[in-house]
Amino acid sequence: MTTQTQSPIAFQFTEEMKGYLAVDETAYEDGYREGKAADAFFMFHLTIKTDDVDAMLVSPAHQAQAIGYIEGDIVGGRRPVLSGVFNLFVDTADRNRKEMRYRLFFENAQGQAMTFSGFKSVQDNAGPDIWHDTTTLFTNLYFGHLQADQEAGAELYATGILHIEVLDFMRQLTTMQADAPTLPERLGAVERFGKFFFGVIWDTYAPSLMPKMGTFEREIPLYTLEGVRDAQVTTHPYSTADKLGQSLLRFQRAPCDDVVVIIHGLTTSSDMFIMPEHYNLVQYLLDNGFSDVWTMDYRMSNRHPYNLHRNRYNMDDIALFDHPAAIATVRRAVGEGKRVHVICHCLGSVSFMMSLFGKTVTGVRSVIANSVALTPRIPTWSKVKLNLGPFFCDYLLGIEYLNPSARREPGWSASKVLSWAVSAFHHECDSPECHMLSFMWGTGFPALYNHNNLLDVTHRRGGDLYGGVSVNYYRHVAKMVAANSTAVKFEPNNPRYNLLPNNYFDYAKEIETPVLFITGQENHVFTDSNIVCHQRLQQIVPNRHELQVFPHYGHQDVFMGKNVHVDIFPRLLAFLKQQQH
Repeated sequence: MTTQTQSPIAFQFTEEMKGYLAVDETAYEDGYREGKAADAFFMFHLTIKTDDVDAMLVSPAHQAQAIGYIEGDIVGGRRPVLSGVFNLFVDTADRNRKEMRYRLFFENAQGQAMTFSGFKSVQDNAGPDIWHDTTTLFTNLYFGHLQADQEAGAELYATGILHIEVLDFMRQLTTMQADAPTLPERLGAVERFGKFFFGVIWDTYAPSLMPKMGTFEREIPLYTLEGVRDAQVTTHPYSTADKLGQSLLRFQRAPCDDVVVIIHGLTTSSDMFIMPEHYNLVQYLLDNGFSDVWTMDYRMSNRHPYNLHRNRYNMDDIALFDHPAAIATVRRAVGEGKRVHVICHCLGSVSFMMSLFGKTVTGVRSVIANSVALTPRIPTWSKVKLNLGPFFCDYLLGIEYLNPSARREPGWSASKVLSWAVSAFHHECDSPECHMLSFMWGTGFPALYNHNNLLDVTHRRGGDLYGGVSVNYYRHVAKMVAANSTAVKFEPNNPRYNLLPNNYFDYAKEIETPVLFITGQENHVFTDSNIVCHQRLQQIVPNRHELQVFPHYGHQDVFMGKNVHVDIFPRLLAFLKQQQH
């Protein structure tokens, strides 16, 4: 006797989302705000349909067809969707985050191919956010018909945010329908879809216990140089004028007229640019014609012990003492007539730009500055941490330095208790180091990077790649944020820093070195800092500097992601080659 297999049941519903997009904006919130101010209304009306609802629900991609139209003046009015896909609650590298994704191909009124790419991020963050997450679509428009893996290297045409309004959501619920011979079969299909949808919502937002701590066994040697092949590696120590010993690593294949110096942030090190698990920046530059590359380990580096006790160093110290000494050491080694290019990241970028714009470093041919430079801007919750954290650490908790690896250390300490408390709010992964890094930098789950962009081994070795840090640098960042997001001197009346300007924009018109400002579009540490810095400098010296925003990247993964050699590095290489004259 044979049993008859139930025929596939088709299922569909309609969805309408409305909001604002703006051309030439690169941050979602800026695009929405500027689009709204310009009345650049944008919307779509889609029918989401599948020929087999049960197959869709069990498939990891949860994919359905999207048909309908989009509408907005920036694309020439109402335009039909030529082809489109919708993915419901796709798993991400975050254990407690799923995405709803939309990819629509269409043509604008001039017949140019375009792509609508949007996602809803469904994750239980602090506070009530179910409605916001499930009804907020972060949206980008591109020219051409692009797949997801092509977006990071593409130029954004427009960006913004769409929302589902309450009445539209209520109407959407009434459009769910299944195509089956009998009423019980149709009702059953709708019920299975509803159970899946609301089951995921419950699994995501229901209260959960503190996550377990994943095991850690070092897989990649600490401070290894194995990530760079076929190069002579030498160490070049130097001393600063305030009597600190620091060092540079030189990776050389052959003499080169264009020397690249790479500067890390707080508290990473040269290691973030020579990681053996992926095609790293130093190796990429060596392979592409820049055969003399240097990495700098200054007082923010975890290769030096300066951050593992309380100190009162600030970024003026680095701008005045560290960068000038390092660049002078490079110039002595490479000889006269070489062009020096700098790639800098995070507070290494802030401090080097302070050196450049404060005129303590001169003659640099070009700079690539990631995430933040002279206009630090941070999320609201980060401002709270930034203003309260240093006082609590120094004077109440008695914590010498914030330690990403504190939870794994033996015994008990205030740092370990703090790490346990932080992990209680972070369920996106089982790495306490990752949780602490999100606490130390930025706002998010995680804050520093997009988990999807990292190799698992990179994520696991976070405690090795990021070191401990004392808190005085945070005080300087807080002062800059309070000063209208402007790089300013920390102690303007201290004669120690008389060579530096009180405001680092004072000489901006005189600084002829071209800067490429880069940032991830989903930067949860310094948000749109580099976008704003580029805008301010555009008003002072139009078209001297450039800006590049990378979709789907954050703060740190711009250099440490698994696909940066495809998504990021070609743009950096192109800029460097432009400056070879």
